[in-house]
Amino acid sequence: MGRLALDLAFTAIVVRLVYYRLYRNRDYVFTYFLLNLVTFSLAYLLSRVPIELGFALGLFAVFGILRYRTEAIRVRDLTYLFVVIGIALLNALANGGISLAELVLVNGVIVAAVWSLENVPSSGREMSRRVLYDRLELLGSGSSADLLEDLRKRTHLPVERYEIGDVDLLRDCADITVYYRGP
Repeated sequence: MGRLALDLAFTAIVVRLVYYRLYRNRDYVFTYFLLNLVTFSLAYLLSRVPIELGFALGLFAVFGILRYRTEAIRVRDLTYLFVVIGIALLNALANGGISLAELVLVNGVIVAAVWSLENVPSSGREMSRRVLYDRLELLGSGSSADLLEDLRKRTHLPVERYEIGDVDLLRDCADITVYYRGP
């Protein structure tokens, strides 16, 4: 129970104090906590059964990735997903040869790395915003500079790049995701 408490404590720090503070996405907070708990439980229980743990975790990972690839998930959110899985595996598979102090230290290093990488002031986190765009004539291949300039002017954001999503010719609009550097 001590390792589970340690696992949940460090997961709470990563998810609530770092991720949620920056991104405010409750769906992923829910997902990260439950995925961490399930991964910890599976790894902990399977470590006590004579089964090839690598095979079991590989199968679990394949199904997990297939599930999360059915929706678009940002790279940063996917990274947090792997962090919480890693914390769960680390804490569940720690054996008697690893002291509690070593486990706390490694968990602390992971949390410190996540926190410091998210809070480096000069990094300028890439942010995105979806916009419904109504000037379809600028979507042609030869006018990307004009489109970029128009997106900057109309959104008042320092747009660096964009991705064109669905184009609705009946309503004369397109779904565009713009990317810019945030604070």
